[in-house]
Amino acid sequence: MDPLPLLDNIHLSKATVSFDDRFTLSEIDWTITSEQHWVITGPNGAGKSALAAALAGMGDIQSGSIQGLPNNVEIVSFEAQAELIAQELKKDDADIMDVISLGTPVSEMIFDHCQDTELAQSLVEKFGLGKLLDRAFRKLSTGETRKVMLIRALANKPDLLILDEPFDGLDVDTLAMLQAHLASIIDTVPMAMVLNRFDEMPDFITHVAYLDKERGDKQSGDKGRLKLTVDRQDDAAFNELYQLLHLKTTDLSVPEADPTNKLPTLDPSQPLVKLTQATIQYGDTVIVDKLDWTIERGQHWQLSGPNGSGKTCVLSLITGDHPQCYTNDIFVFGFQRGNGESIWQIKQFIGYVSTNLQWEYRVSTSCKNVIISGFYDSIGMYTKPTDSQKKIADQWLEILGMQDRADQPFNKLSYGDQRLLLIARAMVKHPPLLILDEPCLGLDDINRQLVLALIEKICQGSETTVLYVNHHAEDQITGIEHYLGLEKNN
Repeated sequence: MDPLPLLDNIHLSKATVSFDDRFTLSEIDWTITSEQHWVITGPNGAGKSALAAALAGMGDIQSGSIQGLPNNVEIVSFEAQAELIAQELKKDDADIMDVISLGTPVSEMIFDHCQDTELAQSLVEKFGLGKLLDRAFRKLSTGETRKVMLIRALANKPDLLILDEPFDGLDVDTLAMLQAHLASIIDTVPMAMVLNRFDEMPDFITHVAYLDKERGDKQSGDKGRLKLTVDRQDDAAFNELYQLLHLKTTDLSVPEADPTNKLPTLDPSQPLVKLTQATIQYGDTVIVDKLDWTIERGQHWQLSGPNGSGKTCVLSLITGDHPQCYTNDIFVFGFQRGNGESIWQIKQFIGYVSTNLQWEYRVSTSCKNVIISGFYDSIGMYTKPTDSQKKIADQWLEILGMQDRADQPFNKLSYGDQRLLLIARAMVKHPPLLILDEPCLGLDDINRQLVLALIEKICQGSETTVLYVNHHAEDQITGIEHYLGLEKNN
């Protein structure tokens, strides 16, 4: 094994770095020396991803300096992942002439980008993507997409590897494999890693950088500052930082539903959802095979399974977003699918949070309007809200600690703050079924505990049934007693 590259020290001296008008890192003093491996952490909106991006040479240096950045830097992040998917979706513009783009195959996405083809092939096998090489990249699940990006970065033999939440969205087995692989290359590849979960911090991490956010005015926007750097060998300092990131919010209460916006009454003798021998198949590939599943009122469920096992496909059958919902025997909210009901008759009974929804929610609207849009199941606001709806939205903003940002544009927020708002949007109408597809993805410890506590309170009531999808065993919710595990078909 080749020794760790003898890179120049990376030194940020009073570096103020802006990222359009979204965010500014302010006066960052930070030195990364050879043989150090860093974790960057802090609350949502503190600038963790921005600092990682700055290490990759992104952003506009307003003052100060950044010196010693290597030429070959690879970064894997949610933002880069979303950008790749957006580029693929742009190919749908060809549909104007009834020519449907097939999308870029996985093999091209991987092997046209890497320096080490042999390593890339080995990683493809380790990540279990061998059978997906001919599939279009945009047809992959969220976890499979993340695997492709990790392979691309690792096989490009970077001088500095930057990983922004590399473990989120991966199933348990893949997470363990990736951690083991990263541990095997620590002597050859320096790493900086953005992590919200301290319990996922690899043993080889030597130092931790903690950022916090400062509120700016309307002109300058929010700022992120590096508050603390900790040597992991300093047990006292490390434990204090760990405790800071695991603070729990208390005395939470979920706002009441809007009394002027009541949903139609459902028949209490009927299940909310019933799938009978549900099958999802693309050509000869069977994703879900003859699934029988009934969700009764007040019966909270956890749905799990490895990447590519069909979790999102099953959810889309319930919501009516999957084209094969009309070829299956599906009963939802009193409707037998395919008997003339509209998709909006179904969606009015559902609150929904997913990574895909967050990528689709790209309209420029205020934080407050994002929450209110949950009353209308819309992306953006196209109806004048009632006073009651605005009051309830204000209550949610207060719970989330974002009451001072009610009028701030949603698309200017950090990834974690966007997720918190979308969860509030899903909960705001107290739907009969609340579908949470990896709701804690991208959230720091404090906000994750807030989200888990809110979900737990929903489970304690009787008016909303929770369907909770996750990979992390430690994120189990008290009150969820029913479990469905999907297996990946070979």
